[in-house]
Amino acid sequence: MTTDTTKTAGAAPDASRAAALRWLTAAGGAATIASTFLAWTWTDAFPGNLTVTGYPGGLQVLTLTAGILIVLFALASLGIKGLGWLVPTGSTKALKLLAIGTAATTWFTVIAIAIELGGLRNLEPGGYVAAVASVIPVVTAFLLPDDTRKATRPKELPSWAEILIIVAAFAVGLFVITYGIGTEYAELFTGYMITVGFAVAALFKAGLIARLSAVTAKNRQVTVIAAFVAAAAFPFTQSTDQYTLVAVNILIFATVALGLNVVVGLAGLLDLGYVAFLGVGAYTAALVSGSTASAFDVHFPFWAAVLTGALVSLLFGVIIGAPTLRLRGDYLAIVTLGFGEIFRIAMGNLDGVSGPQITNGPNGIPNIPDLEFLGFNFGQAHTVFGIELGAYANYYMLMLLVTVLVVLVFSRAGNSRIGRAWVAIREDETAATAMGINGFRVKLIAFALGATLAGLAGTVQAHVQHTVVPEMYQFAGPVPPNSAFLLAAVILGGMGTISGPLIGATLLYMIPAKLQFLQDYQLLGFGIALILLMRFRPEGLIANRRAQLEYHETDQLDVPENGLPDSGVGVAKAGA
Repeated sequence: MTTDTTKTAGAAPDASRAAALRWLTAAGGAATIASTFLAWTWTDAFPGNLTVTGYPGGLQVLTLTAGILIVLFALASLGIKGLGWLVPTGSTKALKLLAIGTAATTWFTVIAIAIELGGLRNLEPGGYVAAVASVIPVVTAFLLPDDTRKATRPKELPSWAEILIIVAAFAVGLFVITYGIGTEYAELFTGYMITVGFAVAALFKAGLIARLSAVTAKNRQVTVIAAFVAAAAFPFTQSTDQYTLVAVNILIFATVALGLNVVVGLAGLLDLGYVAFLGVGAYTAALVSGSTASAFDVHFPFWAAVLTGALVSLLFGVIIGAPTLRLRGDYLAIVTLGFGEIFRIAMGNLDGVSGPQITNGPNGIPNIPDLEFLGFNFGQAHTVFGIELGAYANYYMLMLLVTVLVVLVFSRAGNSRIGRAWVAIREDETAATAMGINGFRVKLIAFALGATLAGLAGTVQAHVQHTVVPEMYQFAGPVPPNSAFLLAAVILGGMGTISGPLIGATLLYMIPAKLQFLQDYQLLGFGIALILLMRFRPEGLIANRRAQLEYHETDQLDVPENGLPDSGVGVAKAGA
């Protein structure tokens, strides 16, 4: 009896101390929020105009958002009624990540002001208040006891409530992505990446993403429709075509990365020259679409040009794959790398001097006309629902349909008999062959399918860019997509999943597009990112359950009993 009393007495101070720390964390978040309503600098020379008192602007908005999240999660950890759904697997780890992200964004802003404007003297009192306030949650969160737990079965919700949750999730996702694409200066985009990165990681640690994944998996049709509607709504949020073009290129990059995921992620074939198939489709479309610089006096309609580009890419995939897919591992990688370089060099030599006059050599094929389908000219602005959409909005909608088609093909193929054969070949080709799988035939199908999907995207890329040149299709370079970027997108996002390459491609395209000053150091940055990824999350940002179990056999997965990590169905389809 004495022992029980002692234990109870010892537990009470610990609980009181934890509660006090959580209240201090919430107070630090509230102070951080308040600091965003003060002026951080005296001059509007710093981007975003942080001189206004009473109205957050620029990077202050990101600190404000992060501070709100800290307060919400801290109150949820205190058991405040109505907020428990935020932390199904615990709050401490999520609070640590949110606190670090808030402090990182705030201190990045303060340091950027000091560097760009010439010293700390350019900070107003609000800047100092923000710097100090953002550190408070970091200190208190790391003093909190770990409250990680296994999520309990959530309360059964009516169908209409689950549908509203899915719609709200995609609405928030659309707003976050639109905000990121529309960032107008490098400082804001850097702060955006810091805030979003830590916030998403916190949602994963809190178990909220896993629970949302369970809801989307239960309502697949609603999820697919909501994902498509959210993606289709993007052009309607833009007043100009400037950022719509960025979105079009992201979709092209993501679609090609998903095609490469068939070859690398499912079949386990390391292809270092995959961008050549994108070039085959683009050059084919350029030659048959009526360009004034084309060596052939033909003008195929839209559907015929698309089919021709995809078919020619398929033929190239079979021709290249048939003699090379008997190789494995590094030998296959070297051969495919050689194919990619041969394609680029060949396109540069078909100029009428070094070879036949077909591609105009290094000058490429310019003046590719806009697509036209059933009288609809993709190069002209159109008014839809009273909103004028520019030319790139038309190509965005077209590329969105292509992406949906590729996602559908990947999903069906991956879940089919041939898809299971690909996975068997990837895991152990010798064992798969012993079980009766024709390894060469299965690998050739994967290679041909990946080439076809890349060629399909290439036909649209040629009309979006209005020109194709050999330098666009190299192994590595400053502008994606190229083979290095594509492979990095698949590995970074998560091999074998649907949403993984889509997210990886989005990140790898947006970062160079927004941070122009880093272009000379892109490959260095990607190398460091991949090293860190292999160390801390080798399965990629989005991974299926098999990959998580393979890489973390001894770890306890933070997954609700009825929840599922992304396996290419729920959140994966949402990523489409």
